[in-house]
Formats: sequence, C-alpha cells, structure tokens
Amino acid sequence: MSKHSQKEQYKNVNIINHPLLTHSLSTLRKKETNSSEFRRILAEMSRLMAYECSRDLSMKTYPIDTPLEKTDCSFICEDVTIVSVMRAGMGMLDGFMQMFPLSKVGHIGIYRDKFLNNTVEYYFRLPDDIEGNKIFLLDPLLATGATVVAAIERLKQYGVKEVRFNCLLASPEGLEILQNVHPDVQIYCLSIERTMNEKGYLLPGLGDAGDRIYGTL
Repeated sequence: MSKHSQKEQYKNVNIINHPLLTHSLSTLRKKETNSSEFRRILAEMSRLMAYECSRDLSMKTYPIDTPLEKTDCSFICEDVTIVSVMRAGMGMLDGFMQMFPLSKVGHIGIYRDKFLNNTVEYYFRLPDDIEGNKIFLLDPLLATGATVVAAIERLKQYGVKEVRFNCLLASPEGLEILQNVHPDVQIYCLSIERTMNEKGYLLPGLGDAGDRIYGTL
C-alpha cells in the first residue's frame, strides 16, 4: 500500500515523509545498528518529528526591541506537555524536550500482561497543571495498541485539551483499535507496517525498541 493510499484509509494519521527521516528509519531497522547509534539517531529523528507535529500551535504577537528598532513578533502561546510511555518512549523524550525546552514532562509506565490479558500500570506521574494542555505522547512503536489506548484514557481523566501521539512505526491493527477508541487523537508516524507476528512484533519493523535503545537484547 502506498503512503498516499494509507493517508486516505487512516484519516487522522499523519505520515511524515521526509528523506532525512526515511534514511534514519532505514538505519534503525538494520539489526547491525548498535544501541549507541540507535539512541543517537532516534533522538535526532524525534527533533524532526516534534517540528512536524507542532506546525499549528497557537501564536501570539508581542512588541519587542531588536538591536535596531521596535517590532512585533510572534511567540508560541499554547501550553504543551510531553508525556513518555515508558520505557521505549524515553528514547524520544530528549529530542522533543530540546525543541520545547520550557515544556513540562510526564511519564506513564504501562505494559500489556499476556497472562492477565490486560494492561498493567506500574508508574504514573504528570505535572500538576496538565488540565487543558496539549499533549505530545511518545512511544516509538504502535503494535497491538493496548498500552497507548490505556495511556490516553488516563490522560483524558486529567482533562487534557488534546493528545497527539507520536511513533515511528504503526501496525494496521493498532491504528484501527486506537482510532475506534480515541477517534479524536491525531497520530504522527513514519510508516504503517505490513502486520504483526504471533509475538506482537511489527513486520518488517525494527525489533523491540526498548531493548535496542538500552542494549537489553
């Protein structure tokens, strides 16, 4: 399926198509790429993704003094909170924080337990003033969609304004679930993968993002 037809099928999915990101993604896919390179490249890619998903942030004009004269300049006037889904989302966090250095950061530790057949939350920490904020939610891979759906449900309990989910790769199955449960969430990704295998890994994918980030293969 072409990227154009993918966009038509998934109305709220924004597929970021840029040579720099495509090249970097190809490097991440290679099994020879070690953890150090994987972390560095992922951080670089995250900065570019932060640029793309923030194109329509609200701006406000204020008068300033340049070294030569007074002028009116525009500044971002919207509160943004960056939230990482642990542990793999931590690999994207530095890149987003570099682009939004004044933003506050939240962490959600959640995973799907195959024995309980349910998601398990083991850590949850958000800024106190998150209500009404725009959320950039980070997790490199969207596979079954269970953890991301649960994370968004928790965020909505705190009255956030809007959630924008950022990932590198997504499965058709995960996108369908996420869209059905949270149709208001905009999704930013680089590729919609072919499918998942019996263990829930994306194909062709890049393996387990957390293991590759932290060298715990």
